[in-house]
Amino acid sequence: MLATMTSKRKPEAPAAEPAPDAALPNFEAALAELETIVEQLERGDLSLEHALRDFERGVQLARGCQLALKNAELKVQQLVEANGQLRLEGFEPAE
Repeated sequence: MLATMTSKRKPEAPAAEPAPDAALPNFEAALAELETIVEQLERGDLSLEHALRDFERGVQLARGCQLALKNAELKVQQLVEANGQLRLEGFEPAE
C-alpha cells in the first residue's frame, strides 16, 4: 500500500534558477548592493526566507564582481610598452 501511495505523489518542482547575469549591475553598483546585503544579513533581523534570497543574490553579485575584477586585471596585464608607446592588446574576457 505504501508503494501505491508513493507512486501517486507529484514530483516536486526544481528550485528556481538564479536571475541571468544580464541582471547584474555595473561593478560599482553591484559592490554597493553587495555591501547592503552583507549589512542586512549581519544584523540578523531577516526572516529565513528573506535571508536565503538575499544570500543567493549576494553570491550572484560577488561572482559578477570577481569576473569584472579578473577582466580588469587581464586588461592591465596586457597593457604593454612597445617602442616607448603604451598600447592595449586585445584579450578574450574570462567567462
